[in-house]
Amino acid sequence: MSTSTASLVFSGKGPVASATADRVRAAAGALAYAGPDPLASSLRQGRVGTVAVVVEGPLRYAFHDPFALAVLDGLAEELDAAGRTMLLVAQPLDDPERAVAQLATQAVDAAVFPLCGHRDNPLVGHLRARGIPLVAGGAPLHPDVAHVLTDESAAMALVTRHVVDLGHSRIAHLTMPLRPSSGTGWVTDEDVREAAYPDAAGRVAGFRSIVGDDAPIVQAHDLTVEAGEAAARLLLDRPVGDRPTAVVAQADLLAAGVVRAAESLSIRVPEDLTVTGFDGVEIPWLDHVLTTVVQPGAEKGRRMGRLVRRAIEGRPVGDEPFEVRLSVGTTSAPPLSAPRGPVAATET
Repeated sequence: MSTSTASLVFSGKGPVASATADRVRAAAGALAYAGPDPLASSLRQGRVGTVAVVVEGPLRYAFHDPFALAVLDGLAEELDAAGRTMLLVAQPLDDPERAVAQLATQAVDAAVFPLCGHRDNPLVGHLRARGIPLVAGGAPLHPDVAHVLTDESAAMALVTRHVVDLGHSRIAHLTMPLRPSSGTGWVTDEDVREAAYPDAAGRVAGFRSIVGDDAPIVQAHDLTVEAGEAAARLLLDRPVGDRPTAVVAQADLLAAGVVRAAESLSIRVPEDLTVTGFDGVEIPWLDHVLTTVVQPGAEKGRRMGRLVRRAIEGRPVGDEPFEVRLSVGTTSAPPLSAPRGPVAATET
């Protein structure tokens, strides 16, 4: 019995008489042979059918943030269509080199950095040295990484301009963490200059391009509703004349936290406070429709998946722009009265 006949039986890719197939399976059973090693087969083809998906931080982040979930869903959809699986790799913020050691023992066809991440990542050098194609949704920043890029600065300027056009002048900004070790608190110019996350830094730049550099900025220590609420209290838990009439937040979850903080302080949204977000995710428990920048997460994930497929096939890939749009909801309105003066960024 030839090796090719046995291969056809186990692969199911060719016509083999049923009696012959039965003899092959019986012989394999006697030898405790389960069939060809799929890994060896994939290595002969130069591909293993697996794409590494790197999540900077704990994996729980990818499953708790609705925007992250949408991106991963779109990415999975595209990779599934190509017959490829995803290997989720958690990269600890306090020990990013650990992911290098983990992936050093894994055979992968490509790697994707789909979520907000550090501008520099030690995985890039390791994976480039292995000739593995790299795709990202914004970071890490490297010429050998193909990106699906949202113009973060222009997008944040779009929603900030909407707030200014409504007549607001007392406007504050609530950012995502600017660095891995960031805590909740007031943001200084040094914090912005040393920002490690280009998404957050780009959105600060877009906000400032409309309102100037003196507007108060606070930072949330995490991308959660609870962290947004805690940071918003720094802005809102003060006399009416000393607080902003609008808060432009860098994410919908943070904006939801601002709404929650306002309501706990008997500040009405949008009558007393305009609140805007970023991403355009569903927050079904929020009794408002956020004014926000809609960045369709699932489509962004699919776009990254298509770049991966092209790169694996050996076709050239490069950065691609990703369009966003402003969606005006029920959380933005003109201010009720003229402001008294600028909002001060003071420690509380």
